[in-house]
Amino acid sequence: MIQQSPLHFRCRDRLLNVQEKTRIIGVLNITPDSFSDGGRFLDPGAAVDQAAQMIEEGADILELGGESTRPGALPVPVGEELRRIVPTLRNLRPKLTVPIAVDTYKPEVARVVLEEGADIINDVYGVRGEGRLAVEVAEKRAGLVIMHMKGTPQDMQIEPRYDDVVAEVSAFLADRIAFAERLGVDPQSIIVDPGLGFGKRGQDNLTLLRHLGALHRLGKPIMVGPSRKSLVAHVLKLPVEQRQHGTAACVAAAVLQGAAFVRVHEVRPCAHLVGMLDAIRRA
Repeated sequence: MIQQSPLHFRCRDRLLNVQEKTRIIGVLNITPDSFSDGGRFLDPGAAVDQAAQMIEEGADILELGGESTRPGALPVPVGEELRRIVPTLRNLRPKLTVPIAVDTYKPEVARVVLEEGADIINDVYGVRGEGRLAVEVAEKRAGLVIMHMKGTPQDMQIEPRYDDVVAEVSAFLADRIAFAERLGVDPQSIIVDPGLGFGKRGQDNLTLLRHLGALHRLGKPIMVGPSRKSLVAHVLKLPVEQRQHGTAACVAAAVLQGAAFVRVHEVRPCAHLVGMLDAIRRA
């Protein structure tokens, strides 16, 4: 029997039943240097058009990002990150009924985007440090994605090593969940993400995906973001623009192990795939 996530996920005034369907998070990077779509949506008009297309194609949640976290990427100043994100967020918020997530690890950015109407903060650093970001999330009763990353984007792919990648990622996430909850984040408002491609070798990513169900022991909905990542290149030896089918295989593996959220750049094919898999699982 496939293990499932908890019944509900809460973000602001929304209560999502995470067992009724696998939800698709459409990724919109407002950056010049993201590995997948960097530079395409820096103009707010282009970003809004892309967001509308993603929703039409089946995205249940839209995620905005203003800083690339690809391997080797350098941090962006708070002001620049906000300059990239806020105009698009302000334009989209009154137009969209779906939740909007923002990919940031900076508490100053989280505070502003939550005030502007964001519903979820996706923290690739997994609320490390003193926890100011978690406090901002708690005060707004927003959702929080806690992701595992070994190191930082600058050094995460410099010979990462694990004795037991599943156990080590699980232990990190359990520790960060407890930390966020101590700071006031609603236990129903936390999602966990194993961080495929963030401080992992190719085999580490495959092992995490193969044993994704082990993360259900954490008692939180699981999100997976395999879209166009290096784990596909590790197996298929393909450039970024040719990784769609490999991405689909990873999404299928995640869904069949009970992932509640899948984070992708190309929504339509993923929506078709996930819709069929959900129907088969319910049959």
